[in-house]
Amino acid sequence: MPAIPDGDGLIELDLQHCGTPRVICAFVHPGEGWIVDPGPESTVPALLAGLPEGWVPERILLTHIHFDHAGATGRLLEHFPDAEVWVHEIGAPHLTDPSRLVSSARRLYGDRFERLWGEVVPVPEANVRVLQGDESIDGWEVAYTPGHARHHVAYLHRASETAFCGDVAGVRILDGPVVPPTPPPDIDVEAWHESIERVEAWDPKVLALTHFGRFSQVETHLEMLRRTLDEFAGLARDLDAAGFEAAVRAWITERTSGEVSRAAYEQANPPATLHAGLGRYWAKRAGTVDKT
Repeated sequence: MPAIPDGDGLIELDLQHCGTPRVICAFVHPGEGWIVDPGPESTVPALLAGLPEGWVPERILLTHIHFDHAGATGRLLEHFPDAEVWVHEIGAPHLTDPSRLVSSARRLYGDRFERLWGEVVPVPEANVRVLQGDESIDGWEVAYTPGHARHHVAYLHRASETAFCGDVAGVRILDGPVVPPTPPPDIDVEAWHESIERVEAWDPKVLALTHFGRFSQVETHLEMLRRTLDEFAGLARDLDAAGFEAAVRAWITERTSGEVSRAAYEQANPPATLHAGLGRYWAKRAGTVDKT
């Protein structure tokens, strides 16, 4: 059944990733013709079912090209071949030719890849609008926001004063804590703090997170993220991967209530994946890995 827009015309569409609620949402505005972060290819049926009947998007805005945010894009263009896709210049080549990205991810996820992400279909180059950051386009402001990923951007929708943040404003489920998603290979704590400042400088009324939903207490939310980012970075410096995973899982469990939010945190931001990104960050600082 198609979702019903709220008062400002925006649909916050729960993609029910692997059957779990509140893990991944796509933001859809039928009246203005856009989708932000359509999710993975594995959830395209849920996305299409949630769109208004007969509606055709004009633009698909990607905060970054990780599969949980952008993996559906190529498949969607088979249904909507004229849609323009916005993506940062570093991510654009992997959108049009995802083979290296898919090969790397298959080594990580193994036989879980299809269940989690589905088939990653290349995006035709003709559909891609390449961004650098600092653009102002038809009511949108674009900011380059690395820290989680080198190819990450955030978008300010000026009319609603909503910042669509992808992962740079963290993961937050229901009334739980704000936690940073820190998979390898691009985690950069200093750059992430600078990106938080860029989002904050917009003075948005609302933060829109792919994981999961919209939050209006912007100053409090971003301050929570700053503290948790530094806390998790410190844990990763001082603990091995197993110790870090256990500590983070206990930390989240202590600050959440209910099976829905705990299951969503586990799937949206698996503690087992977080040490590797922060560990690589510390190794770069120590000069023990290639910084490229």
